[in-house]
Amino acid sequence: MSDSTVAPTPVPNSPRVSQVSEAVIRIAGNSQDGIQAIGGFLARLAGRSEQEVMTFMTIPATISGGPSIFQVRMSSGEVLSAGDEADLLLCFYDHSYASHIGSLKKGGIVLYDSDHVKPKEELLTMYHHVGVPISSLTVEAIGGTGRDKGKNIYALGLLARMFDLNVPKLTKLIDERFGGKDPTIVQNALDCFNSGYGHQVQGLLESFQFHPSENAGRAQVVMSGNEALGYGILAAGVRFGAGYPITPWSDIMELLRRELPKYGGTFVQTEDEIAAISMAIGASYGGRVAVTGSSGPGVSLKTEALGWASMAEMPVVIIDVQRGGPSTGMPTSVEQSDLNIAVFGGHGDSPRVVLAPSSVEDCFYTAIEAVNIARKYSTPVLLLTDQGIATRIEAFPYPDLEKVCQDISPDLTPVVDHKPYDLSAPDGITRHVAPGTRIASGKYPVVTGLEHNELGHPGGSGKNHMDMNAKRRNKLRKLAEELPVPQVYGASEGHVLLVGWGSSKGPIEEAVKQSRKHGEAISSLHLKHLNPLPNGFGENLQWLHPRHRGRTE
Repeated sequence: MSDSTVAPTPVPNSPRVSQVSEAVIRIAGNSQDGIQAIGGFLARLAGRSEQEVMTFMTIPATISGGPSIFQVRMSSGEVLSAGDEADLLLCFYDHSYASHIGSLKKGGIVLYDSDHVKPKEELLTMYHHVGVPISSLTVEAIGGTGRDKGKNIYALGLLARMFDLNVPKLTKLIDERFGGKDPTIVQNALDCFNSGYGHQVQGLLESFQFHPSENAGRAQVVMSGNEALGYGILAAGVRFGAGYPITPWSDIMELLRRELPKYGGTFVQTEDEIAAISMAIGASYGGRVAVTGSSGPGVSLKTEALGWASMAEMPVVIIDVQRGGPSTGMPTSVEQSDLNIAVFGGHGDSPRVVLAPSSVEDCFYTAIEAVNIARKYSTPVLLLTDQGIATRIEAFPYPDLEKVCQDISPDLTPVVDHKPYDLSAPDGITRHVAPGTRIASGKYPVVTGLEHNELGHPGGSGKNHMDMNAKRRNKLRKLAEELPVPQVYGASEGHVLLVGWGSSKGPIEEAVKQSRKHGEAISSLHLKHLNPLPNGFGENLQWLHPRHRGRTE
């Protein structure tokens, strides 16, 4: 906890109450224990309480499950990362204790299930240990199945008491989570929570209250990166998607499959990744940008069709929720491993646009930007996110949906003539008309993966191939002129410049802030538009030259 101050006049025989601006809580157990549910409740409560929040989770890659953690950083002010050291460690097993005690700040609190954890003697003075027989008390609260079915919610009640959390809002969240199930499930969950909240924890020296939030009065939404991407795709006007399940893309696929029909759209689960991108390209040719997605292994399968989309100049959005690779790799681990395949993957000269959102909020708006770039430039757009940002939960200001939601229905207005690959077009930017559009000249174009002339008819001319390659490249050059130049975070001079992209933005900027507090001349630069790079990007690197360096200590 940071900025702690002891509140006056504590109640006799109760822990002293400290005011804090933020807290980092790490929950460690097995994936079957529902620790993600605890973390999710805490994160969503923070958002509904106008606090900033960021989470981090790990889950095992095996079907049988195994050790897992969920870390929540709740704050009354700005949050840039999920935090390094935890203020409180909640652990359910000896292996949870042994593996994660080192993540706790010196003097931090270990809240452990004394039915399963035996603290190490040598650590008792280093950390404040608080033992509660969570498993057996849960059984007392709801019966014999409680040990496996409700101890996470009992522990949530303990945390709610320790941090003076908003009980009505938490119980509403619990009701929302389990409300669609058997009524006894909701009642058991509430019984567990209330029993945990009412438990008088022995040995607890301190409880906590958060300072009033800096976001007081701000309407917020709370969601994961995958949810934000899915809803951004809907707001952008996309009404068709196709995909095949793969971790960690599958959440977006399931969201779109559930939500698209509500807006007259369709999502198709195909037989494989090749079929998915092929269907999305076909739907885009129909006049309305479509979406597909996957993770690294699936993107590898999509590369041939991606090359076809580049050749045919089809507007399509491909979401890549990266994970550790190669091959099956580490499907539940964080890695920015697909940059090369996103920018350069495929044979021949096949340019495409590559974007990478930096936060959960940015996922929402970048999805809209990806659709708009694909439409304007008639080009494939790859959107690179990763497992960390996909499962991360954050709160951000409620979007102005009247401004951001758009209708991208095809325009079937008749035209006099049409060349979808007109070489005389400024900057090489041309667009397809939707099939069914009347062309008065009677010269209807075709679409092919072969090199073609301005009407799409195949041709083997070397000069035409060079001209068409240049046309496809010139579109990206024009886009590079229009992209905003990334700005240096921190001073525009110094000794070290940290350059990152995607979900690394927040942690890098927090590292810069901490380093500058210690007198280090460090700044950072973050990239969102990875291909093409914005014009003028190199100018921000000039100060790294020895002639331009200046000491800022």
